[in-house]
Amino acid sequence: MKYEEAIEKLEAIARELEEGRVPVDEMSVKLQAAEALLKLCKEKLQAVEEKIDGILDNNS
Repeated sequence: MKYEEAIEKLEAIARELEEGRVPVDEMSVKLQAAEALLKLCKEKLQAVEEKIDGILDNNS
């Protein structure tokens, strides 16, 4: 999944939770999905940061 797609899904979950459209029984499922999406985004950002650092180090 692309970073942008994960962010869109996270935003959708946040909207649903903020608007109170998530039944109590589904909240834990939504929160677990959000947690997984956050982890994915963090990993992707770290990977890009490492690539940028590598490029900058090679050009120094």
